[in-house]
Amino acid sequence: MSELDKPEQMEDNDEQVCRFLTGENFYSQHYFGFHKILRNGLSEYVFRVWAPNAEQVWLVGDFNDWTDSLPMSKLEEWGVWEIYTELPAEGDFYKFKVRQSGGREVFKIDPYAIAFEERPGDAAVIHTIPDKSWKDGLWQGRKKRSDYFKRPMNIYEVHASSWKHKADGTPYTFKSLKKELISYVKEMGYTHIEFMPLMEHPLGMSWGYQLIGYFALSSYYGTPEEFQQFVEECHLNNIGVLVDWVPGHFCINDDTLPYYDGTPQFEYEDPDRAKNVRWGSLNFDLGKPQVQSFLISSALFWLDFYHLDGIRVDAVSNMLYRDYDEGAWLPNHEGGNRNFEGYYFLQKLNAVIKLAHPKAIMIAEESSSETKITGLIETGALGFDYKWNMGWMNDTLRFYEMDPVFRKDHFNLLTFSFMYMMDESFILPLSHDEVVHGKKSLMHKMWGDRYKQFAQLRNLYVYMMAHPGKKLLFMGSEWGQFLEWKYDEGLEWRDLQDDMNSKMQHFTRVLNALYKEQGALWEQDNSYDTIEIIDADNSQETVLSLIRKGKKKKDFLIIVLNMTPVERQDFQIGVPYEGVYEEILNTEMKEFGGTWKNGNPPAVAEPETFKQFGYRIKTIVPALGAVILKPKEIVVPKKRR
Repeated sequence: MSELDKPEQMEDNDEQVCRFLTGENFYSQHYFGFHKILRNGLSEYVFRVWAPNAEQVWLVGDFNDWTDSLPMSKLEEWGVWEIYTELPAEGDFYKFKVRQSGGREVFKIDPYAIAFEERPGDAAVIHTIPDKSWKDGLWQGRKKRSDYFKRPMNIYEVHASSWKHKADGTPYTFKSLKKELISYVKEMGYTHIEFMPLMEHPLGMSWGYQLIGYFALSSYYGTPEEFQQFVEECHLNNIGVLVDWVPGHFCINDDTLPYYDGTPQFEYEDPDRAKNVRWGSLNFDLGKPQVQSFLISSALFWLDFYHLDGIRVDAVSNMLYRDYDEGAWLPNHEGGNRNFEGYYFLQKLNAVIKLAHPKAIMIAEESSSETKITGLIETGALGFDYKWNMGWMNDTLRFYEMDPVFRKDHFNLLTFSFMYMMDESFILPLSHDEVVHGKKSLMHKMWGDRYKQFAQLRNLYVYMMAHPGKKLLFMGSEWGQFLEWKYDEGLEWRDLQDDMNSKMQHFTRVLNALYKEQGALWEQDNSYDTIEIIDADNSQETVLSLIRKGKKKKDFLIIVLNMTPVERQDFQIGVPYEGVYEEILNTEMKEFGGTWKNGNPPAVAEPETFKQFGYRIKTIVPALGAVILKPKEIVVPKKRR
């Protein structure tokens, strides 16, 4: 697939297909699909496809005028069809013509295709990718030696074809994204890029979440080689790359995976379990060994072939619960709603990936609290590294959309997440899902006039940085784009000609840099030692204050967030030590779009108790603003022996 495959270098074919059938071939792309090989001293292609109940399969394509001249032979014991031929040429399109169980004939895609023709066509392409000599050794070495739980992670979420369009309205491919997106992300101070699905999909409106090609980069985004070069360039600039992946359900188009051989092959046999009503797709039978081999091979392929740093698994709840969808459902053998096939598949997926890539970052998009998602599989968890904190996101956005008059009565929306923040290893997501389908952009969600909206957006981002958990922000939100995201148009870059948007972008850049510089915001993210609440009960003034702590006693930050349009003069804050506290960020500064020319002067701690603290300081907290203070000259009492 990526080079001339020599049989003597490959594992025995019978062994490969046997392990595929038992759910243990995690590199099944080396057997299925097409491969250029040497046989009897001659170069030719072998094509293989799993279709156990098909009556006949033909290889059809440009090379035989799409006729039935190339019938494939069935390996009866394995349910695999194969053919050896010298006819194809580089760049030819091909499919499999399948006479399904029952006699119906239909053209089907190659499930293991590495490339497809451009939309609206969906034929696979004969495309041989040469082995790449990667230059990201320093990045890979640092990754092996580091602990990403104790490192900053601030993710910039991107939809590849709508980040920016060319002057003629066509989207950027990875060739153009390499030139512009990487430098932009580096300048803005993000640590990772997370792409919405890049695998082949026929409908842009699905945003990539209705896949057909689980081993193919969508031709809409460029070539596989261009994406490899993009990832390499990211690593050379110290930027990690994550990609969304969809193992739960797949596109329902008849000429793709559905009922491939005329029977339930990739999908559940029970039609109610197979059909995904909500998304108009079909659910993979995650308990079927062959499907497990197929999907885990796909995940490992993307990690191996593209040097990805991690995968975000989409729609995990749909795989965990039989009643998650809107259609009919039946309880499991225990009488509950747990989808055991999905549960054990996800544990297996994470176990296999961690064995091959211990430093691969595995992220779950999951919205329930019934199943432990992150943590050791041995404890009953699924084995993911991180889970999107959907509860935090929903509560937070509901609060910021609210008129400040009512916020004092709903202050718990901001503070409730502190009760469960260590139950999982969380990522705090302000993602694409929150800025589409009439939900309005993040900036547009904020209460009040335009000035107040920007003030609150700055406040929101400080709150996100102050809250334990890694961070994720969807593209365009960093400068407060007003319009909702449109999957088929570029972002509103012209917004940056406006002074308020430009200053908002500058603020995000400064905040991102502060996040990376201040270890207190990430060194102990997974420990209660990272946070101490100063005052979460000040609902009347609607001001939240807290401390984020690094490993060293003197390494901490004090964050104060004012959720009302009333400036708080001489606001009292409890602090742990005697000394001087210096303001290092004030969201109301003029450079950020506020009105303050000068920030607060250093605050001197006075020996007066405030809740559990023996000292207190006073400062001004701007209306709808936030301030971050750092100890400058403090006295930490020595421990008594």
